[in-house]
Amino acid sequence: MAVPERRRPRRGSLERPVNGRLYRGTWLLVGLPLLVLAFSVARPAALEPPVNLPSAFDQDAALGLAKQLATEYPIRSAGTPAAAGAARWYAAQLVTPYGFTVRREPFAVEVAGHGMVHGVNLLATTPSALSQRTIVVMAHRDDAGTGPGGNDNASGTAALLELARAYAPTSIAKRAHLPYTILFLSTDAAVDGGVGAAWFAAHAPEARSVIAVINLDAVAGRGRPRLELNGDTPRSATPGLVETVRAQVAAQSGSDPTRVSGLRQLIDLGFPYSRYEQAPFVSRGVPAVTITTGADRPSDGLGDGVGGIHAGRLGQVGRAAQNTLDALQQGVALTPGPASYVFLGTRIVRGWAIELVLIVCLIPFLAAAVDLFARCRRRRIRVSPALRAYRSRLAFWAWCGVVFALFTALHAWPGGAARPPSLDSVHWPGGALIGVAVLVFAGWLVSRDRIIPRRPVSAEEILAGHTAALLALSVVALLVVATNPFALIFVLPSLHIWLWLPQLREAPRWAQLLVLAAGFCGAALLFWSFGGRYGLGWDAPWYALWLFALGYAPAQGAAIALGWLAGAAQLAAITTGRYAPYAGAHERRPRGPLRELVRQIVLARRRRRASESARRALHG
Repeated sequence: MAVPERRRPRRGSLERPVNGRLYRGTWLLVGLPLLVLAFSVARPAALEPPVNLPSAFDQDAALGLAKQLATEYPIRSAGTPAAAGAARWYAAQLVTPYGFTVRREPFAVEVAGHGMVHGVNLLATTPSALSQRTIVVMAHRDDAGTGPGGNDNASGTAALLELARAYAPTSIAKRAHLPYTILFLSTDAAVDGGVGAAWFAAHAPEARSVIAVINLDAVAGRGRPRLELNGDTPRSATPGLVETVRAQVAAQSGSDPTRVSGLRQLIDLGFPYSRYEQAPFVSRGVPAVTITTGADRPSDGLGDGVGGIHAGRLGQVGRAAQNTLDALQQGVALTPGPASYVFLGTRIVRGWAIELVLIVCLIPFLAAAVDLFARCRRRRIRVSPALRAYRSRLAFWAWCGVVFALFTALHAWPGGAARPPSLDSVHWPGGALIGVAVLVFAGWLVSRDRIIPRRPVSAEEILAGHTAALLALSVVALLVVATNPFALIFVLPSLHIWLWLPQLREAPRWAQLLVLAAGFCGAALLFWSFGGRYGLGWDAPWYALWLFALGYAPAQGAAIALGWLAGAAQLAAITTGRYAPYAGAHERRPRGPLRELVRQIVLARRRRRASESARRALHG
């Protein structure tokens, strides 16, 4: 007996509802943005220092200052007596020998996990310049409080003092007249999320006239110098400043400073986060760069003694910083440009070109999802019950967000200023999260009543469920475009992978689950970044939630993520066979879900009381 030939399902049928030709054809539109992207690549020019003005940075003097600070004030966490002593020591180094006037700017900020932190920024400026515009050179004095803080950041503070000596009132005649004012800023509480730098950027009178910032942080390690460029918002440092710093560091050290890869720069633009103090300035559109030999996750301070201070590296970074200052003092303003870039070696890719490519990559999915909806309409497949099922799931995830916000308002976990909390104080708040789970479970019991399967679900209803979820994800993607197009790198994988779930309705369950799981790779990219780069491991999900609770990550991002989770939940229900469209009037129970829940609780209490009464009657 001949085996019947297995024919491929017809296009547009329930087995092949997604228009593959339309999907593949719209990918041709990506070619034009890619061409624009290629033409947006540029090589920024570096500012050159005067050739007849040698560097006056004294490496041995800076090394002596770093050792003195780390030895005399080894524990300098903000608000401690040793931190106050370090502030007096720093001011004395500028006032007595060099004639600077040092101004104190105290501040008090509530820091997540540490309570109210009292710190003080110390400011010293060069004598009157030809312009009121200001270049800031900064370094933080504090350390983690667990060690001497030799490299992090006695080295940066010592380099700052040595740079100030070259521009001191007593030696300013030795150098050319300065077109710009130089402000030497020693910040406090950098370990606590850079609150000192953030306070200066937001409140100091001089902040309004700042045109460039050079931050020196842990500059005397044995590793290669590294540049930190990103901000607290989707912005990057100005290419002119970055290229000037890169060129001067390369000239002194013999090799280019390292930067994070292009992928990690995209992740930082999609979900802005930084542990270094250039971030508050970059977020305000001020060109700022951090020079460091540290890692993405700063040192915890253990073992950071004076023996770890590399004198040669300290001298290289110090001379590079002074040459950069001299280059900026040529009176040439940094060229303004777009707010974001991706740096690839000595070249840059403009952020708007990358955003354009990401947005156009959304078009094939949108076209296929709308076409799928049109096919359902032509076949008279009702999508409205599936949309109402999505609405129920969205209401549940919104309830999860409300519960999380409520526990945040009740201080169930440490709160404070909208600054990134310490990476060393990340702990899952088990008791509070159990309370959240109880309320979330109650919300799930209420919301599930109308969307649990009570009858067999037809193939048409399953297709409508897929279509509704994909339409909802389309709206989510458009909201991402409206808020931060770079965040599409976390969303696009799920859209293009999950689009093919309707085609796999007859496929083995394991294949459907594999495709569903693959769609989460974009979100996993974010948690991989936090878990790997910052050493958080499995604490990365809670740390990301904590950033939203503190207000460091924007609330609209959390709301959009909840909409995405609702769409993912509907697709997961379909894939696992637990999907049902929203119950119609003839399928609903006589009472609503909330009334039914109350009724069941009351009946359970009555049954318990009746059993207790019967037990007492039986035993007399």
